[in-house]
Amino acid sequence: MAAQAFAADGVDASLEEIAKRAGVGIGTLYRHFPTREHLVEVVYRREVEGLCQAADELARDHPADVALELWMQRFVDYIATKRGLATSLRLLLTTNSTLFSDTSGRVSGAMRSLVEAAAASGKIRPDVDASDVMHALGGIYSAPNTPDWRERSGRLVKLLMDGLRFGARG
Repeated sequence: MAAQAFAADGVDASLEEIAKRAGVGIGTLYRHFPTREHLVEVVYRREVEGLCQAADELARDHPADVALELWMQRFVDYIATKRGLATSLRLLLTTNSTLFSDTSGRVSGAMRSLVEAAAASGKIRPDVDASDVMHALGGIYSAPNTPDWRERSGRLVKLLMDGLRFGARG
């Protein structure tokens, strides 16, 4: 619930509204998260964890190229939350938080496993480098925050997948 609030309203999302959506009082929220940055850190860690778990689940339940595409669509949601948290994440970067050292490489590792599986299955072109795909997806992060941002981002993922599938042997 906090992730959706931060994605929609940014770091200035109302903590009272977050508590209300969670079905708790503001005092309970503050007992668990004494500062906004504590809440941001927990939300970010959960987003990374959820994105990485989704890679495993999607790979297990779908053909490799479909798993990759679904995961990239989920990555758009992750980006939306990260954009909403940007100010607080920059603040956490300047503190002694272990947030970034703990999460570094996990998302790119999940992406790499999906890309490699899709390439090995012949569902995407064999010369794809996962870091190139991650770089392309990173461009979505810097796109202007317009009302149609999510819709446009979804179309970009589909376009990227079309390019990855072009020339595939399967």
